[in-house]
Amino acid sequence: MPAPADPWTLPADAAGATLAAVVRDRAGEPWSVVKRWIETGKVALDGATVTAVDHRVRGGERVAVKLAAPRPRDPAREADILYDDAHVIVIDKPAGVSSVPYDDRETGTAMDLIRGAWRRMGKKATVTPLLVVHRIDKATSGLLMFAKSKRGEQGLGAQLRDHSCERAYVCVAHGALSPRTIESHLVVDRGDGLRGSSRHAGQGKRAVTHVAVRERLRGATVCDVRLETGKTHQIRIHLAEAGHPLVGETVYIRDFDAAGGVFLPAPRLMLHAATLGFAHPVTGEPLRFERPPPAEMSDWIRARRT
Repeated sequence: MPAPADPWTLPADAAGATLAAVVRDRAGEPWSVVKRWIETGKVALDGATVTAVDHRVRGGERVAVKLAAPRPRDPAREADILYDDAHVIVIDKPAGVSSVPYDDRETGTAMDLIRGAWRRMGKKATVTPLLVVHRIDKATSGLLMFAKSKRGEQGLGAQLRDHSCERAYVCVAHGALSPRTIESHLVVDRGDGLRGSSRHAGQGKRAVTHVAVRERLRGATVCDVRLETGKTHQIRIHLAEAGHPLVGETVYIRDFDAAGGVFLPAPRLMLHAATLGFAHPVTGEPLRFERPPPAEMSDWIRARRT
């Protein structure tokens, strides 16, 4: 696909136009092509890469299109490595990133982000194993660990099975939620195609969620949640079934919707894995990590206070 060979200066009357529009006018390429150029860091204004397609130009800027330019770093798509040794790695996973690939074609998972970070540090990213012992939902941000050795995998797996790992979350639930402990047996299909609690004795896997109130907001409650067990979507299911689905929830909302609940708009699922504690699987050293909710979550909470 051709691109303008030389940089050019925008006329003054271009002020207010989008970057995509001025590049398309110059290059004569389809919107889809120009959009891809901009989003992958191929377009610069006055020497600075701009990746926002709808960026408004002032007029007079120098525009350059370089198709060989590398893709810029995106902090929202990178794993913040908190601990890394021969047996275990702990990261702060962004929301919107799967812990592991769910099919052979999925890329951009937490595992990919770790290997990308290793490559930037000059480490051998492709020969170091990442063994899955722990997962958090794609929509959930926060602390996630992988084993890097067989001894690490066995030691961490044993602690997860005997519930000796410390796992605590911060979440925002609809309504005025009171402190409680929720216990049920979770099944893959509660009868309507969704995971949920079984009403029949002997079915499902035991799940226990401890909920404490951190802060009251307008129409919502910020909660500290501690997992005694760790089943798929456990927090989301338990709070939704209690009549207080998480803000930003898109799956476990049927009962709330049927009851005429008022949904609060949010940019993401308001659930963050804030604390992770365990004994090092080889040395036995106690390790504990804490990470506050990211900006898109803390900003939403702050705005809801006023």
